[in-house]
Amino acid sequence: MSGPGPSAGRAGAEYRIEDLAHASGATVRTIRAYQDRGLLPTPERRGRANVYRDTHLSRLGQIADLLDRGYTLASIRELLEAWDTGRGLGGVLGLVAEVHGPWTDERADRITRAELDVKFGGTSDEQAVAEAVDLGVLERISGRDDEFLVPSPQELAVAVELYAAGVPLSAISGHLRELRGQVEQIASRFLEFTTEHVFARYLGHRPPTDADADAAEAASMVRRLRPLAQQTVDAELARAMRTFATRHLEHHLTAEKPFTSGDSSPLPVPISLPPGTITAVERLVGREHAAAFITAATEREVQTRTLDALSSSHANTGQIDQMD
Repeated sequence: MSGPGPSAGRAGAEYRIEDLAHASGATVRTIRAYQDRGLLPTPERRGRANVYRDTHLSRLGQIADLLDRGYTLASIRELLEAWDTGRGLGGVLGLVAEVHGPWTDERADRITRAELDVKFGGTSDEQAVAEAVDLGVLERISGRDDEFLVPSPQELAVAVELYAAGVPLSAISGHLRELRGQVEQIASRFLEFTTEHVFARYLGHRPPTDADADAAEAASMVRRLRPLAQQTVDAELARAMRTFATRHLEHHLTAEKPFTSGDSSPLPVPISLPPGTITAVERLVGREHAAAFITAATEREVQTRTLDALSSSHANTGQIDQMD
């Protein structure tokens, strides 16, 4: 190897470890650690020095990219081992990039602390800011105590409007936490559904022969299916809001009409039974039949009391008729 540095920019470039560190942005110590973990191909030994090539530089870039996306070194090693046995890594990295890419057209914005205070009544509320940071509505910017990153300006705008309408900040935060849990369940179910019916053939434990082509096809499928979840939720939310808003309005315009969530049944009210009662029922009919037994017993009691009330009413009516 001649010259003090790498032959960068041409085929067959060679690097000393110091040159590889400079070209990749990694430290010598990091490169050696990656070697020890099996994340980098073994360099060529030439005399007393190790010789690295563009494949090592490319691999360091891939590792850095995956680390930025939240992968651990252990998971990166598994990924590289599974996909780098002569099949190429381009396709799977394209798939990774597609999955980790933005799932919305919305662009992040920035807001100063002064602007934030103005939007929320003109007073500083440290607890509310801390809650917003914890929820990810705001993100702190390193070295800038007076400025925040806003990942979703739309979400912040909703909070501003709710606050202007009189909703306390604590209530807004609590509602967002509850809503986020429900939305995460929807997202999880959608992923399970699409995995079962679409992506199962791409996610086997043993990569197919043409891994690059299949990974590229899977990435294309992600692009096609990405907007479907949001479109479905938007349509169903609009339908549900129209239905429930209409019923709420009818309830408030007609005081004697109770509000119901279904077509004819009132909202169910959870009732707690003593643990001893539940245990006794389970011993009697078995755990799997306990709920049905309690329901049937309750219905029977309601019917019995209804008949008793009707009988009592009939008897009283008869007595009145005799008195007449």
